[in-house]
Amino acid sequence: MSDQSPQPSAGGPVRRSVAAVRASANRRPVPWAIGGLVAVLVVGSGGAVAVGAVTPDQPGATVAATASRTPTASPTAGPTPTATRSATATAEPTATPTPTPTATAAARTCSIAGAASASGLGRFEGYVMNASTGEELFSRDGGTPAQTGSVMKTLTSATALAVLGGGYTIPTTVTNEGGGTIALVGHGDATLSAGRGSVYAGAPTLPQLAQQVKARLGDSPVTTIVADGTWWTEADAWHPTWPVSERTIGYQPEVTALMVDGDRANPAAATSPRSEDPIGRAGEAFRTALVDAGVVGAATAPIAKRATTSQDAIATVRSQPVSTLIGQMIPNSDNTLAEMLARIASKESGGGGTAASLTGVYQSALRGYGVDPSGTTIIDGSGESAANAVSPSFVAHLMVPVTTGAKGLGTLAQVLPVSGVSGTLSSRFTGANAVARGKVHAKTGWIDSANTLGGYIDAADGTKLTFAFYAIGSPRAAALPALDAVTAAAYRCGGSLSGS
Repeated sequence: MSDQSPQPSAGGPVRRSVAAVRASANRRPVPWAIGGLVAVLVVGSGGAVAVGAVTPDQPGATVAATASRTPTASPTAGPTPTATRSATATAEPTATPTPTPTATAAARTCSIAGAASASGLGRFEGYVMNASTGEELFSRDGGTPAQTGSVMKTLTSATALAVLGGGYTIPTTVTNEGGGTIALVGHGDATLSAGRGSVYAGAPTLPQLAQQVKARLGDSPVTTIVADGTWWTEADAWHPTWPVSERTIGYQPEVTALMVDGDRANPAAATSPRSEDPIGRAGEAFRTALVDAGVVGAATAPIAKRATTSQDAIATVRSQPVSTLIGQMIPNSDNTLAEMLARIASKESGGGGTAASLTGVYQSALRGYGVDPSGTTIIDGSGESAANAVSPSFVAHLMVPVTTGAKGLGTLAQVLPVSGVSGTLSSRFTGANAVARGKVHAKTGWIDSANTLGGYIDAADGTKLTFAFYAIGSPRAAALPALDAVTAAAYRCGGSLSGS
């Protein structure tokens, strides 16, 4: 669990003075309006005078979160590792598009300060911007990198689309080493199925491979079956900041280049215990498929875990395209697919498929979307590690090209959970927050030390907002309704949202 302080700063004396002035204006709007008009006329004497309308704080924009537990969809990530990372502030990323002054800037008087100060948010970090103008509308420690939870999967999706492309498919091959030895060679397709049910619709199967092997070998016997998961090193299969319970409960397998059904004990269950040997388990499942296909000698052939010595491919199957895999990963927050896409992107971009390479791989890929990822730290593709460090500001800036579908990011926009409608947001935004149902398109995040939300909002006034909110150090039952409340408040404010 996180040891971070759960209470946000209350602000200094200047901030309290400003709040007092605003409160006075709200209680006595007519005298304040007259005084303001007189001031404008005095300053503007001798020249043209323009008086702009001022929009007051909108009703409900400061709804406080309750501590009651809101029903949610299945968890997006597992328990948090005990290791934590101290966040350090960095320069906020370049806006996309470049911020431009607007004539409506003076009308930005709608506040979400009350909702953003709810105790359920713990140590709160948040950032909201106008997606069309690039204007920062709200920031509360928005430039401070911190743990993301599964909001990280939006960065993983964007990185995979940049490096691999939406049409990329992941191969699994069988090579013939001669002398009766064949090898099953993985390249990171966790969807490869034993053919007895799968959580991944349209996944390739071992029986398909086995039938191809039978067609090539005929009556020639198989004497040894090699299970090759060496496309990246097996020693890098489990990050030390992940608790082992993630594997035993069933949220995450060891991250190896060869596995079957995501290494689930029950291939048809999204959350299912995983093994300590996904490569060996894949070899055994392949042997069963070979026996069922009538391959001679397969039933008694031993399994050897090593790299293949042959490039002579005699069978190949391919995963669904990356665009489809993202569609399977994001709505259900699938950690397995996230880790595989991260490692494959690393491997294909020259990073070797290692966890240590991910920060550099992600930063290089994400810069292509016109954002600045400097200061981010990427430990994994799923967001399970509390040592990940990405600012809310960066997430909000990345969401700008997502809203326009630029450079293939429409793939991500189309599958983001929708408030009260789909994915991990299907049961969220209830009660007073139901006003924003169907209007928030965002990825949820959950590790024990943080609950997060990041995406875009189709606001009540028609403005498209991009945002990220992190509730750090508060219990999930309190954090979820508090996150929904501050997001709904931003929805009500729209383009008139004030960061003060």
